[in-house]
Amino acid sequence: MTADESKDKSMIKPELPIIPLKELVIFPFLVVPLLVGRKRSIEALEEAMKSDHMVLLVAQKKQIAEDKEPEQSDLYQVGTAATILQVLRLPDGTARALVEGVARIKVKDFVQADPYLKAKVEQVTDKIERRKEKTVELEALMSNAVNQFERAAQLGKPIPSEVVVAALNIDEPGRLADFIAFHISLKTAERQEILEALNSMERLEKVTHYLGRELEILEIGGKIRSKVEERLGKTQREYFLREQMKAIQEELGGNETGVGEMEELTKKVEDAKLTPEAKEKALKEVDRLSKMSPVSAEAPVIRTYLDWLIGLPWSKKSREKLDIKKAAAILDEDHYGLNQVKERVIEFLAVHKLTKKTRGPILCFVGPPGTGKTSIGKSIARSLGRKFIRMSLGGIRDEAEIRGHRRTYVGALPGRIIQLISQVGTNNPVFMLDEIDKVGADFRGDPTAALLEALDPEQNYAFSDHYLEVPFDLSDVMFITTANILDTIPPALRDRMEVIPFAGYTEEEKLNIAKRFLVPKQMKSHGVKPARLEIADSAIAGVVREYTREAGVRNLEREVATICRKIARNIVEGKKGKVKVNGKTLSDYLGVPRFRWGVAEEKEQIGVATALAWTEVGGDILSVESTIMKGKGHLTLTGQLGEVMQESAQAAYSYTRANAKRLGISEDFYDKVDIHIHVPAGAIPKDGPSAGITLAASLISALTGKPVRKDTAMTGEITLRGRILPIGGLKDKVLAAHRAGIKRVIVPAENKKDLEEIPEHVQKELKFFFVNTMDEVIKESIKGIKIKGMTKKKVAADLQVGQQKKKKTPKKQKAGIAQ
Repeated sequence: MTADESKDKSMIKPELPIIPLKELVIFPFLVVPLLVGRKRSIEALEEAMKSDHMVLLVAQKKQIAEDKEPEQSDLYQVGTAATILQVLRLPDGTARALVEGVARIKVKDFVQADPYLKAKVEQVTDKIERRKEKTVELEALMSNAVNQFERAAQLGKPIPSEVVVAALNIDEPGRLADFIAFHISLKTAERQEILEALNSMERLEKVTHYLGRELEILEIGGKIRSKVEERLGKTQREYFLREQMKAIQEELGGNETGVGEMEELTKKVEDAKLTPEAKEKALKEVDRLSKMSPVSAEAPVIRTYLDWLIGLPWSKKSREKLDIKKAAAILDEDHYGLNQVKERVIEFLAVHKLTKKTRGPILCFVGPPGTGKTSIGKSIARSLGRKFIRMSLGGIRDEAEIRGHRRTYVGALPGRIIQLISQVGTNNPVFMLDEIDKVGADFRGDPTAALLEALDPEQNYAFSDHYLEVPFDLSDVMFITTANILDTIPPALRDRMEVIPFAGYTEEEKLNIAKRFLVPKQMKSHGVKPARLEIADSAIAGVVREYTREAGVRNLEREVATICRKIARNIVEGKKGKVKVNGKTLSDYLGVPRFRWGVAEEKEQIGVATALAWTEVGGDILSVESTIMKGKGHLTLTGQLGEVMQESAQAAYSYTRANAKRLGISEDFYDKVDIHIHVPAGAIPKDGPSAGITLAASLISALTGKPVRKDTAMTGEITLRGRILPIGGLKDKVLAAHRAGIKRVIVPAENKKDLEEIPEHVQKELKFFFVNTMDEVIKESIKGIKIKGMTKKKVAADLQVGQQKKKKTPKKQKAGIAQ
């Protein structure tokens, strides 16, 4: 033991106050500034300044919160005894101290925790240095360590030159190891490992190892910098950073730049199960991207294209579990009525199950708004177990919305069909194209022309999107379209679809829909429980008749919501009891009725006949009035009658003139009187041929002075010969007659087959008269009139003769052609 060591040992007391260090290890014979801030550390510092200025500096094993003091278990067992050379107390309560390491100290036992840590200690010494044994190996280690330290400074390590000179002048191996360890970049645990190494040779070996690692990092960094400087020179910072990353990848992987990313993209292409054509295209784009600079303007365009191509569900399908009975139950559960529509949908699904192919007619649901077209599509998807997507075509005028933009355009994207299929994640969804009748065309192209390929089952297996540039198979997609009218759909597109008409709901159907679906739904959404509100059938019927006029049920649902809102307000205001809304109290919640449906005449009148009319919102009855005035044979028609209805009035007038004698009318009446025919509700346009027999009956009643039966309504087209032709919309017309209190309905004989659509209870309450000629109409509608020269039997006989003549005509024509 040297004299200095004996002196140091005699200076160190057996018990020392401890100052814990955060992320810092102090070595002997080094002077280091310390910032002391913890309460215990300040107390330990002050205690040392009162005695021999000696403290024990021990590093913490891990980080702890600033507001917590380290415990004994948080400290290492080996530290450094240090002499406090100078202390500067700061205004914030902390202190800055300058300390000098004296010797390595081992903590034997902690004897005090408050007000500061204090422990029994023991000094540890280096056996080699104590014996002053310097072997050749130790000399070599010291020389190598100094050379490496100097080399690190030359490669850019921030080591001052005076520190390097000081290292060259140290001739003790242990002290040299401590000095170098303090000035290179090491973790706290690594520095503590060197502090705890009591053998100088072991300590030098550890320092040499860490120096070698530091030199390797510095040399690689130098290579990276040189490569970047060669490639770029003086360029912008962003480009420099990208190239530096590229050089790092080269050093680590030894491969070309971006190979890892390219390999990942190639794997994604393989896993996506693309078609051969799409796979070839994708791999070609990956190859282009790999040869392109990352900062190239085209690189993100190619990457986005690859993301779209890989993200499409080329082979992902929804697994179908089609049960026809379950599908029928789902349709019945979701919708009331629409029996013909449901039957056609079930037939479509049955064919799909047998053939295992989606390829077939594209269904087009056509009908007024609010009749359940979109919701039927959702039910089909649910019954098939497929995903449902909806694309609204209303207002689309750009062909690129369907087919996409070419990649030459900035911000190009695929068409919405491809986008939605990518979004849904399967290649066999139920795809609803809503409002196909509202697609427009302008200078950007015609979207309906782009839909031709997508909706053609014979072509859409190779649908071409301008952005993708490779065919995508749409044959497994079940396309369903909806429209309000067919007139605006181009013929070529309409030809590709099978039209399923959606008629407006009848009053009975609306009543059931409201009871089953709308009222429970709105009560739940408004927080009104069944115990607080009851809406009677009479109230719902009142809403349908007096507050809404529509084919669907959207306004009906809004009116039900209005009732629920008012009840919800009453509940919040504290009103008790259950509210029952019926037909009499309905106006208290919805105000004054807004619509009026036609009702049967209260008494029989001359010149007034009742017609049955059809509108988009259901059937209604109309009164046709005729009046006779002195004049010169002018015929006046009013009530906003359309051209076809005016022509029907002219036909009725001509029939009356031609048959005036038989009907008991003066044959020259047209020279002596003016006739005015008016259809009330003059603000509402009216058109169609089905009021022909009503116009004739009203005119004949006015000319003969015989009244028309008040309980009778009629519909049918009249010819100049008095023949009655069939009409459409019979179901809605008959229901309107039933609602208005009509008891007898005159209908063309050819419409007898349409009675199947009319509910049985309505058929039982009405009496139907099926007519072939105007004579039969007059007989059943005008009281007290007699028709001369024509009986019902004769009419039937004439019709039979006419049919026989028609059968013989083709034979004569055929013989004439042969001659």
